[in-house]
Amino acid sequence: MPNDDVLHRLQHLGFRLPLDALRDFLEDAARERLSPLAMAERLVDLERREREARNLAARTRLAMLGKFQTLERFDWNHPRKIDRALYERLHKTLDFVERAENVLLRGPSGVGKTTLAQNLGLSALTHGYSVRFCTLAGMLADLLRRDSLPAFERRLRRYARPRLLILDSC
Repeated sequence: MPNDDVLHRLQHLGFRLPLDALRDFLEDAARERLSPLAMAERLVDLERREREARNLAARTRLAMLGKFQTLERFDWNHPRKIDRALYERLHKTLDFVERAENVLLRGPSGVGKTTLAQNLGLSALTHGYSVRFCTLAGMLADLLRRDSLPAFERRLRRYARPRLLILDSC
């Protein structure tokens, strides 16, 4: 059983891994009799994954995607005229973000446009892009509440700063 003082000192140094994960790691390393180098490599890898997960979670919250159905559960048979191959290419490559091109998902209400847009946003987040999701009406109302041009311009930057801005019509 590792000394809790060592665990707390690691966290004091800035390790983000939870105490339980650090404790489990040290116990496994002792049981496996890892060399100091192997132990350091694994610990660095664990810490990197923890930081990446926390970073993604924070950026996802800031993106304001909300709750949505992932693509694994999306009913591709419902929207009859969707170009699934095109959407999947957009979702996988995100090349439209690099080229600063717009993607317009249009169709009748209830076919899944918002869900598909949110999934594009999540894909962009996992690839390191900044994302902002909002309704067009909400964005316009937010901008129009500004009482001066400088305040309006500051607020406008909030919408212009992300690499991917998703405007929903709802």
